[in-house]
Amino acid sequence: MANNPLANLFRVPELKEKILFTLFILLVYRTGAHITVPGLDVNILRQTFGQLQNTFFGIYDMFVGGGLSRATILALGIMPYISASIMFQLLAAVFPTIEKLQKEGEDGRKKLTQWTRYTTVALSIMQGYGYGVFLQSIPGAVATPGLGFLFTTVTILTAGSVFVMWLGEQITEQGIGNGMSLLIFFSIIETFPAAVARTWESYTLGEISTPALFALLVVVLGVCAGVVSMTMASRKIPVQIPRKVVGRGRIREGQKSFIPLRVNSAGVMPIIFAQSFIVVPGTAAAFVDLGPLSALAEAFQPQTMTYYVTYGLLILFFTYFYTAIIFNPVDLAENLKKQGAFIPGVKPGARTAEYIDRVLTRVTLPGSIYLALIALTPFWIFDFFGIQTFFFGGTSLLIVVGVGLDTVQQAQQLLLLRHYDGFMKKGRVKMRGRQGYM
Repeated sequence: MANNPLANLFRVPELKEKILFTLFILLVYRTGAHITVPGLDVNILRQTFGQLQNTFFGIYDMFVGGGLSRATILALGIMPYISASIMFQLLAAVFPTIEKLQKEGEDGRKKLTQWTRYTTVALSIMQGYGYGVFLQSIPGAVATPGLGFLFTTVTILTAGSVFVMWLGEQITEQGIGNGMSLLIFFSIIETFPAAVARTWESYTLGEISTPALFALLVVVLGVCAGVVSMTMASRKIPVQIPRKVVGRGRIREGQKSFIPLRVNSAGVMPIIFAQSFIVVPGTAAAFVDLGPLSALAEAFQPQTMTYYVTYGLLILFFTYFYTAIIFNPVDLAENLKKQGAFIPGVKPGARTAEYIDRVLTRVTLPGSIYLALIALTPFWIFDFFGIQTFFFGGTSLLIVVGVGLDTVQQAQQLLLLRHYDGFMKKGRVKMRGRQGYM
């Protein structure tokens, strides 16, 4: 029992409090995600959303745990805040002021956080209004449509979005893991039991054969293992830190370190961006009855070659695009030069930046192909076995595994810190004992 990692989590009082606090916040979040906005017929709304699974609404609904299809008070979820955060990341490459704030340390981070919050409120109001108009367009869904319903819906959804943002910040500050990521994590896994039940029902009805179900489970386990290995994989660039004189003639010996360049630096963002683009024709065709637009939406339906090729190419493009936004080889080379560190065989400065950029470009290629395969594999499985419903999805799997690994790593760091803290305390006690005898 002493080596049981789960038991160790609750033996450390600080870690136990963080875990219980995080679980409490998540319970509050999921409770609010089942309270419906007043004045709606949820059954009619669900029937409508059943026809919009391959549109932007279906993707958004996945990230908020089905809150959009149920029109709950937390239907917008954490997505407005994430959209605002991504917006400022992209704007930093265009506006020097934002880039300067990112480099100013704690003060700059606080100011950017405040701007992100204001932008979140603005996005929530716009999205809430658009969602309210969409609800009123569904025949029979709204009991008393009009300006009063729109005002109430926008107010409730905006307040719900701000509340979710606050919950995420509380988890990050007082709990364990990244609060925003954990909210999406639990929104996704909450849909797993119902999806597994639908899959089992399809199996009992004969829609999925026993060999097909077994093959699907093997593929899921294989993809999970691949996601874990590729998420942790990195290319290590060796760095040499030379000897340095510090203090009164003391010499700090040279050290060897490395720069880890992840194979998948962009995470799941390229798939999200690609999905947002690929569903545009279908989303537009669902609301605008035009012949050419309907034909375009038909061409970009899943299970078509046009969809597969375009989706894969978009993932490749956004992987390089997002990696270039979040990773700056020039800044990294300058930081190495200021510290006196260097890459063996490479001149400091511009040559180092070029070398890092070249390595990053090569490493990103297999990472982008891996993302495309993860996103497209479920569609190929469904086509091969002729399955319509299954709980396996590439995007949701990447998010769940990535957030899970990040949270586990934070828990391990806290356990390690506690272990060293205890060791140091014992050392101090021993030293005091020795001093007493002297």
